[in-house]
Amino acid sequence: MATNENGNYRGKVAFVTGAASGIGRATALAFAREGASVVVADVSEPSNQETARMIEELGGRAIAVRCDVTRAEDVKAALDKTVEAFGRLDFAFNNAGIEPKKAAPTAEYEEEEWNRIIDINLRSVFLCMKHEIPLILKQGRGAIVNTSSGAGIIGIKGSPAYTAAKHGVIGLTKAAALDYAAQNIRVNAVCPGYIDTPMMGRFTGGTDEGRAKVIAEEPVGRMGKPEEIAAAVVWLCSDAAAFVVGHAMVIDGGQTVQ
Repeated sequence: MATNENGNYRGKVAFVTGAASGIGRATALAFAREGASVVVADVSEPSNQETARMIEELGGRAIAVRCDVTRAEDVKAALDKTVEAFGRLDFAFNNAGIEPKKAAPTAEYEEEEWNRIIDINLRSVFLCMKHEIPLILKQGRGAIVNTSSGAGIIGIKGSPAYTAAKHGVIGLTKAAALDYAAQNIRVNAVCPGYIDTPMMGRFTGGTDEGRAKVIAEEPVGRMGKPEEIAAAVVWLCSDAAAFVVGHAMVIDGGQTVQ
């Protein structure tokens, strides 16, 4: 796994949303293994506390904070606790997200569901960066990674809100990257494909048939692992990626290759 110029992330602080499971948990653990102190944020308190315990069992430092990323006051409070606990913020992984409840064509899509998906998958990324960036600026340098999706670079039939949100994350990432590149904050995005997570379990219905259908869409013949996304996030925050700015890194086993 990539490290910074000092050989690890010791003395650095990472803030991870959606950290209670899946990609968020894997990335929180990856930061901890590199020596960073980690703030794990999620609305699911028991699972979030478990992520923090897993980090502590590795010998790392972590705190768990309950955070509804669609509420600006929750985001600010979580970041205030980050500074209170560890004194700084160096890296942020804005990963919290949710899948649609069901597929529906655009003209039949429920407005309430549209708002829910946009709030959690797009507006939350803006709110997080709005409050993270001033803290990172105080350190003179840092990095942010946002979670988009394969749905951020191609259209998904029957999923207008999710597709729009994930495209929006990439656009927001590029705008923020240009806003702060000269101030030594690098902003990038990851675009995971089908990753074997609890969210994917809900998407497939948890059946062998559902899993087989998903795997059939992956040229590599399998779903990705959360740890594979985590490794990319940690690399994007490292000095090895110092010239990577405003990039949407697709990690999907070839699923969106045209």
